[in-house]
Amino acid sequence: MEFNLKHEDGFKYIDEGKGEPLLLLHGLFGALSNWKDVLVHFSKSHRVLIPLMPIFEMNILKLSVDGLANFINDFIEYKKLRRINLLGNSLGGHVALVYLKKHPEKIRSLLLTGSSGLYENALGESYPRKSDKIYLKGRIGVTFYDPQMATDELVDEVYDSLQDRMQLLRLIRMAKSAIRHNMKKDLPQFTLPTCLIWGKQDIITPPNVAEEFHQLMINSELHILDKCGHAPMMERPKEFNEIAEKFFQKLFNI
Repeated sequence: MEFNLKHEDGFKYIDEGKGEPLLLLHGLFGALSNWKDVLVHFSKSHRVLIPLMPIFEMNILKLSVDGLANFINDFIEYKKLRRINLLGNSLGGHVALVYLKKHPEKIRSLLLTGSSGLYENALGESYPRKSDKIYLKGRIGVTFYDPQMATDELVDEVYDSLQDRMQLLRLIRMAKSAIRHNMKKDLPQFTLPTCLIWGKQDIITPPNVAEEFHQLMINSELHILDKCGHAPMMERPKEFNEIAEKFFQKLFNI
């Protein structure tokens, strides 16, 4: 199933299906393709939108979790969306939380998977080295329970993005912004329905982080998937979609 990447007024995005709007946000090293299985599943019954976040295009002085949340607001306003259901993985989850704090009236529900906002170990103990594919393959490999999911194609995609020194600096700036922008004090204020889907073997945002999200967010449900790392929607798409489906069915009274 092929999907059309649209280019309009400075936005690059996918917009497929009809019905309740689901807005999907990718992570720091992520791409639109990270949500492929979710898109295929939910575009049959929902309107699914996936904007490409401008980590490599935004004015570097504005590049931050807060800046990306403002970009998402511009996109939501551009598409005239109201009462959306926001899904975010990793940094995308963090951006979703900041957006929710700024515009709670626009969000109907929240789904977080491997989200930063409390703690993350996105870069490990060192920063990416642009010329070392072996290093990158190892760093990308720890994203998944099964390191074989760090395919040569995926490694090449990240490697190519790091050959420009400015792009590398952007990634480091974003990672530092995520670490600084802790949401612990804000989470108890969020009362909307929230679904947390986490990988049991996630070492970037470990399961104890998910437990803390669950404790702090009073209207949340938590699901831990075994043999799964930092991107459950990629590594366990069937289970991920089943959990999300049940969450939305309860929400929409289907």
